[in-house]
Amino acid sequence: MRDNVILWWVLTAFFALIGVVYTGWHILATPSENFAERIEWVGTVALFFAAFMGAMIAFYLDRTHAAQKGELPEDILTADIDDGDPELGEFSPWSWWPIVLAGSAAVFVVGLAVGHFLLPIGLAIFVVAIVGWVYEYYRGNFAR
Repeated sequence: MRDNVILWWVLTAFFALIGVVYTGWHILATPSENFAERIEWVGTVALFFAAFMGAMIAFYLDRTHAAQKGELPEDILTADIDDGDPELGEFSPWSWWPIVLAGSAAVFVVGLAVGHFLLPIGLAIFVVAIVGWVYEYYRGNFAR
């Protein structure tokens, strides 16, 4: 993670330096009495905006690295898979309800795009899918 922070700060400095060089070069190469006409605004703004965005990413990564108080197992090349294996929860690999839920979202979005008569149908399928998914451990073979 620390290498990424350094990389983003280097990219920020690069874009800022190139922005200064680009703007100065264009000012020197453009013969005009009006100073505002000598600056090429699109490239100048784009380069300084890229530097600003790089600085924001570098700052975020730096704060994140400081908050986690050291390197995570995912950032260490010699770490084992078990070192960063947290408990993620309980999942049902046999469950069909997420597919029904995705189908209800698809019907709802198609209803938004094509015809509003599909909206209540998608909403009804959504309610059935949510209830089925929540209560799947209370019925059938996997009841507790």
